Amino acid sequence: MRNLRLLRAAGRRPAAIPPAAPQRFCLGAEPGVVLVGSPNGLVDYWPLHVQVTREVSLTAEGFMPEDESGSVVGIEDIPEQECVCVATAAGDILLCNLSTKQVECVGSVDSGLSVMSWSPDQELVLLATGQQTLIMMTRDFEPIAEKQIHQNEFGEGKFVALGWGKKETQFHGSEGKQAAHRKQTEVSPTSTWDDSRPRVTWRGDGQFVAVSAVCPETGARKVRVWNRELVLQSTSEPISGLEQALAWKPSGNLIASTQEKPNRHDVVFLEKNGLLHGEFTLPFQKGQVKVNELLWNADSTVLAIWLEELKTENSNPSSYVQLWTTGNYHWYLKQSLHFGNMEKNKLVSLLWDPVVPYRLHVLCQGWQYLYYDWHWTTDHGMGQNSQHVANVAVIDGDKVLVTAFQHAVVPPPMCTYELQLKQAVNQVTFHTDPKHSGDMAVLDADNKITVYRYGETLPEDPAIRLGAVGGNGFKANVETPHLDKTYRVDLGSSADEMMHPLGLRCLTWLPDDSFLVVSQDQHASQSVLHHLTAAPHVTGAEEEHLNLRLSVPVDGEVISLCCSPVTKTVALQLADGRILKYLWAFSTYSVPFSSAKGRFPFVLCTAINIVIFLQVASNITSFATYNEFLLVTTNSHTCQCFCLKDLTVKALQAGLSSAAVPNSETLRKVERGSRIVTVVPQDTKVVLQMPRGNLETVHHRALVLAQIRKWLDRLMFREAFQCMRKLRINLNLLYDHNPKVFLENVETFIKQIDSVNHINLFFTELKEEDFTKSMYPTPNGSSNAQPRQHLNQKKVNLVCDMMRVAMERIDPEKYCLSILTAHVKKNPPELEIALQKVHDLRGVPSNPSSVSAEEALKYLLFLVDVNELYDYSLGTYDFDLVIMVAEKSQKDPKEYLPFLNTLQKMETNYQRYTIDKHLKRYAKALGHLSKCGPEHFSEFLNLVKDQNLYCEALKLYASSTQEYKDISDAYGEYLIQKQLYEQAALIFARAGIFAKALDAFLSSGSWQQALCMASRLEGGGEQTKTGLAAGALSFQDYEEAVLLLLEGALWEEALRLIHKYDRLDILETNFKPAVLEAQKSQLMFLDSQKTAFLRHKSRLQVVRELKEKASESLHDYEMPNCPELDLFSETSSVVTASDMNSKYSHSNSRISARSSKNRRKAERKRYSLKEGSPFEDVALLEVLGESVRAVENVKDVHILLKQLVLFGFDEQAVGLQQVLEEVLQLMETSIPEIWTPDVQQSSLNPVLGPNSTANSIMAAYQQKRMLAPVVQG
Repeated sequence: MRNLRLLRAAGRRPAAIPPAAPQRFCLGAEPGVVLVGSPNGLVDYWPLHVQVTREVSLTAEGFMPEDESGSVVGIEDIPEQECVCVATAAGDILLCNLSTKQVECVGSVDSGLSVMSWSPDQELVLLATGQQTLIMMTRDFEPIAEKQIHQNEFGEGKFVALGWGKKETQFHGSEGKQAAHRKQTEVSPTSTWDDSRPRVTWRGDGQFVAVSAVCPETGARKVRVWNRELVLQSTSEPISGLEQALAWKPSGNLIASTQEKPNRHDVVFLEKNGLLHGEFTLPFQKGQVKVNELLWNADSTVLAIWLEELKTENSNPSSYVQLWTTGNYHWYLKQSLHFGNMEKNKLVSLLWDPVVPYRLHVLCQGWQYLYYDWHWTTDHGMGQNSQHVANVAVIDGDKVLVTAFQHAVVPPPMCTYELQLKQAVNQVTFHTDPKHSGDMAVLDADNKITVYRYGETLPEDPAIRLGAVGGNGFKANVETPHLDKTYRVDLGSSADEMMHPLGLRCLTWLPDDSFLVVSQDQHASQSVLHHLTAAPHVTGAEEEHLNLRLSVPVDGEVISLCCSPVTKTVALQLADGRILKYLWAFSTYSVPFSSAKGRFPFVLCTAINIVIFLQVASNITSFATYNEFLLVTTNSHTCQCFCLKDLTVKALQAGLSSAAVPNSETLRKVERGSRIVTVVPQDTKVVLQMPRGNLETVHHRALVLAQIRKWLDRLMFREAFQCMRKLRINLNLLYDHNPKVFLENVETFIKQIDSVNHINLFFTELKEEDFTKSMYPTPNGSSNAQPRQHLNQKKVNLVCDMMRVAMERIDPEKYCLSILTAHVKKNPPELEIALQKVHDLRGVPSNPSSVSAEEALKYLLFLVDVNELYDYSLGTYDFDLVIMVAEKSQKDPKEYLPFLNTLQKMETNYQRYTIDKHLKRYAKALGHLSKCGPEHFSEFLNLVKDQNLYCEALKLYASSTQEYKDISDAYGEYLIQKQLYEQAALIFARAGIFAKALDAFLSSGSWQQALCMASRLEGGGEQTKTGLAAGALSFQDYEEAVLLLLEGALWEEALRLIHKYDRLDILETNFKPAVLEAQKSQLMFLDSQKTAFLRHKSRLQVVRELKEKASESLHDYEMPNCPELDLFSETSSVVTASDMNSKYSHSNSRISARSSKNRRKAERKRYSLKEGSPFEDVALLEVLGESVRAVENVKDVHILLKQLVLFGFDEQAVGLQQVLEEVLQLMETSIPEIWTPDVQQSSLNPVLGPNSTANSIMAAYQQKRMLAPVVQG
């Protein structure tokens, strides 16, 4: 899906043209040097300086005739010997020293030489003589071997006969037995234009050499492969019409040649064993052209073909150079150079640069030297919102293959549609106006620009043909463009005279329908930017003209253009890395580019570097920009995606040089050698091309999540859900992205999804985990918390409840199964409610559009195990529902029917007790058994003792009943066994079992309570009373003492005095009201502490986030190569320390002069809770610590709880205990969030020691206030 785009092209002719025409040339070892051989000798030509620097005459030494009839058959620069090796047709092998102009003849062949070819490592040289022999020599010209070119044997690689018998007796497939008697077709001789000279080509590693020569027997060419010792390896099979061109692919797998067939002209490929392996057809008629040479570039990706028209009587033949590439087993003609038929432009020789893979050197008859540099590029639309921005154009000779990835991913060489032109295409560009980004302009080999536009409905154009999307019987859903105009470029007579093939490059279509092209100036390192506009239309003209509006000289070689329609500027990238800008709307000359408004041009250099004014990475193979994202593929076979919104150059460098974190959405592995073709807009598809040429579509996680977040922000739940379902994104993100928005738009979500199955799928994937923190973290690290009003609810339960209510409100019949799923998904599952709803469906009249009870039950059995569902149905006490579930299970009716029949015969309460006991729901079983009457109380008490359900049992009976006393007695005995004497005493006392309560209080050491119990005992022992009274404290005014004790919350002591003086009336008048009032006071205190704690905690989080953002913005201000940074850092530390301790920074005399009152006042003013104060976070830490310590200091709550329990205020006691546990739990879990390890560390490392000062000691004292308090349970 890539094209070859011309980077630079230059033509040079020496200022003083040598008299003889050039014959061959090679590149010198020194950069920029071209060595040219002519009939007169050797010329050292420097195209950059447009001059011949050195010249060695071969006629003066007698090696070449003076009448210029001699010829040079080979030139090779040998840098290690500081000379140039030249071979002449007369048979001389010469070493020419350009510095001393000395010529040495190292050997001569009497029969003459036709070829001299050096191995790639310059260790060997192969000579082909006039006697049809091959001579292999070392670099020192010592002979290794001499062989005849024409050999009768096949070679060492001869195929092994497997003993299958004669050919006539073998199986011939579909051809039948007649194939055995078919005579072999005779090989036709070579064409009349073949020069019959041998052709030699080396494999890239120099281990083998192939020689093509005309066989004297048949007159046809054969290719033979020899090794370095000149031992024949293989001979090609007889190939009719095989021509002279020969080139071995440097990678070593194929040898290219040409073959003239009866109806076409082909380029064919041979394997090393001589067998044919592949071909492609040249775009010429048979007998129209001849192929002079084939040349592979250094990395084996481009095949150059030098063609020449066969001579006619009235005109000179035209020359062509074509560049072919392959992909997905198809050969593409990417570039076509037309040299015309002028004698001075006739090609002499061409060759690829051995170092720069895509540089081609050309030498013409008139000493015109040309060089071209190409690079790979993907031509695609540049807009963002048009439906044609995902169009990719591929050049294939005189056709442009367009693939619309917005509609279908069509693998090459197929396409969506193709554009047929009259000439070979060299460049395709898309309109830079985002509104017309699908329109195309095509530059062909004749420098004509053809424009294709979308929009108008015109009759079908036969030159525009649908490809893979236009199947038989199907209507294509793809819009095709129409041919608008064809322009001929007119740059003026002087410019046209200097124009060489591919003289125009970097075609850019501006939004105002004008064009920019670049040509090379006469000077070596200068370019010219041409601004072209359409000439007025001439009636009857076949083609339009583009006139030159402005030509801007550029100091440097322009290698690419990039237009920004927003700023109306064009960025010009130069070969030296500079970037200039051209204001096309005002025709302003080129000026240096500045990064105004954060706009940076991205450049992918030929050395696979990404450059943004400076090198960012050197391991990039391709990149693309899409909205706010930059996507790159790397040499490590990964595709990385970066968000450009807040991306700094430093962060980009770090991201490209290191691996991403696990679960990172910025990186994904791709196949080896993958390159980005395009990114489909308004979608998540990234199209990659593999080295073989096939396409793969990936959905990069970063693009997918970014698009899903945009859809969710716009409340486009349906699009987001479909994308997540297709690409396997966890559906929890629908809620976790923004819980508040989701809960507020639950009905919108349900209406957009509008599918019971999809809603059920959403329910099944729900988890308590926050996926924005684990699997899909947001790029900026922020996350959306659950709404404040639902903080105490679990995520799954909250979503299930909200959606269930919404579905019941919208259409409960349609969403019946989804409502059941919502009940089952909750934790714990609400299976009883779900079963009841299934049971209720049995009484609803049948409706074709609604769900029946049978279907609902089947669905419920799909969600829940049938045995578990059977137990839950039994727990509903509805035997019809139980039987309905049991019928769907694998249970044997003999197992459950007798049990159900037995249950149905029981009394209702006892029946439910039996069911609950069977299901091990003992608490509910107690409730039903307590209603069965006194005759079942013994069974009730046994169940309480077996399952330790004393607390639940006490709630079922009034405190005045005998059952309550029996349960309390059993409960007290159980607590005594557990050695919980004080709790047992309380249980005994509230039940009126004072004797056991007295013993329990004595065992627990509560002598005041024991004294109270002793006073309640009738006929208590005097000895016991005397022993208890010995530790009692008596008062003269005992009533006043009791009131004072109640005010001080000394409940046990007050209770002791009440019982001592037998003033039980005080219990009702003062004691119980005081206890209840204390309970309310404690509740109010705990509630106020909880509210203040939450408020200060949330404010502390906001303050810390603000400080962190301020710190990040300070770090983002980078000062590279600034040695003063360390000094600034130290200074800031000193200033901070001084500011933190400013109240101690005065002299000691002033410290002592300040009063403690003023000091405390200044302290309070300094650490203010006012929002925005400098030390608000320190003040918040101090206030939060005081709240924790205040709650921790509530030590008398347990005594108050005992009094509440003692006098039967169970609900008040439970309420107070629950609130206290909630507050303690809240503070305990919040301490690690408030007092983070950083805060603790800074508080534990004060600056103390022998070198400390008054300031540092006072700072250390202040840091102690930031230590985290400890909550003890």
